[in-house]
Amino acid sequence: MSSFLNARYAGMHPYVPGEQPHDRAYVKLNANETSLPPSPAVRAALSDALVNGLGRYADSHCMPLREAVARHFGLTPDRVFAGNGSDEVLGFVFLAFFGGDARVCFPDVTYGFYRDYCSTFGVGYREIPLRDDFTLDVDAFAEAEENVVIANPNAPTGLCVGVDDVRRIAQAQPGRLVVVDEAYVDYGNRSCACLLGECPNLVVVQTMSKSRNLAGAHVGYALASAEVVSDLNDVKFSFDPFNLSAPTMAIGVAAMGDTDYLQECCDRVIAERERVTDGLRARDFELTDSHTNFVFARRDGLDAKAWNAGLRERGVLARHFDAPRTRDWLRVTIGTRDEMDAFLAATDGVLAELGL
Repeated sequence: MSSFLNARYAGMHPYVPGEQPHDRAYVKLNANETSLPPSPAVRAALSDALVNGLGRYADSHCMPLREAVARHFGLTPDRVFAGNGSDEVLGFVFLAFFGGDARVCFPDVTYGFYRDYCSTFGVGYREIPLRDDFTLDVDAFAEAEENVVIANPNAPTGLCVGVDDVRRIAQAQPGRLVVVDEAYVDYGNRSCACLLGECPNLVVVQTMSKSRNLAGAHVGYALASAEVVSDLNDVKFSFDPFNLSAPTMAIGVAAMGDTDYLQECCDRVIAERERVTDGLRARDFELTDSHTNFVFARRDGLDAKAWNAGLRERGVLARHFDAPRTRDWLRVTIGTRDEMDAFLAATDGVLAELGL
């Protein structure tokens, strides 16, 4: 670091995204992206008029996108906050509501960015251990005094808790905020957005990077009370008023409106996830009950780091988290059928090479 870096960032631990190498062609199953194209409505939204208007600033209030999201969830636009991907949305949540005496808690095995937000923004936090089977300890989160942040479904485990459990956590202590990160909710799960009417301390965060195949566009949003959204917008306008471009908002509006295509893509991913799950179990792998666009797998006698390295040598990228509770496991994004066939074939090659 340079001598100019502010001292408050001395303990900063930057997030490490899934690698994006360009040294050869890879089957990329390491970043929970998708090889499926976005809705055809997305291409249609990028009109000449839109491109010709790029000399003007976009709507800083992001109203076209907020209105589209609000229609989808049966809310009013003042209950929707829009951001440059769910990571930015979560960043604004941490900036607006956490810090000082406002501490947070989250699971010990979850999306690593939560810890990074805390170290960057100076937020005190506590990690609550998942149970031995990686399920969420709902009682512990209901009893916790800190604000709560949970990914549901969780990453990298792929497991989820039900709406009733989230309701119990939120209603146990109405004076704290409960943030539910639903990046993977569309893969066969029920959103906690249905609780917003009865839980004013609930914030639901979603992204279009996964199920709507828009990781390259980076569109996210939060659903919350009008008062919470107003606070988030005040912070945004004190830092980055124009956080979404006009093309990005047009893409988001188009994708949000094409629910038939969304369901078609999710059904394809779920079907492929089940096929790969069956294939890995037939090869003596253990897997969690994934509710996401990835699987989390291990095998007795197989070093997950070596498995990951062997896959990479064969042109397939997966994600290994070298931490005490996850180092035996590998997270593998669900791609197309051809991509997953390549993954299974590469796995067979690794097993044969290792004599397993």
